[in-house]
Amino acid sequence: MTIKDFFKKDKFAEMAGVELLEVEPGRAKARMEVQEIHFNAGNVVQGGAIFTLADLAFAAAIHSYGRLTVSIETSIRYFKSTNKGVLYAEATAIHMHPKIPTFEVKVTDQEDTLIALFTVTGYTKDIPVVFENG
Repeated sequence: MTIKDFFKKDKFAEMAGVELLEVEPGRAKARMEVQEIHFNAGNVVQGGAIFTLADLAFAAAIHSYGRLTVSIETSIRYFKSTNKGVLYAEATAIHMHPKIPTFEVKVTDQEDTLIALFTVTGYTKDIPVVFENG
């Protein structure tokens, strides 16, 4: 099973329309085409939809190291609202502690405008997760 296959099992992200584009050690990129189902009552993309996009990018990036990791603390700052186009989340390792790694995820639109910044600290368990290349 590839890492992309593994994350197809994330039913919530799949239901939200999040697609994993790229994964390499310590980095991942995901996308979400904005649809009406993502809108809040104010007719813009709901914060939870943006959070889900960022969270999947983090999960793919951290699992690229082959150990089961869960988030233990997250923070998200929203800079701009949107109600159209495509959103991208790019996760990057900023501190790779063996047990408590920290990542930053930038969420941008199709014009590379910063929409949100997601910071997450994980806890890496002693459980291997093995993937094939691809």
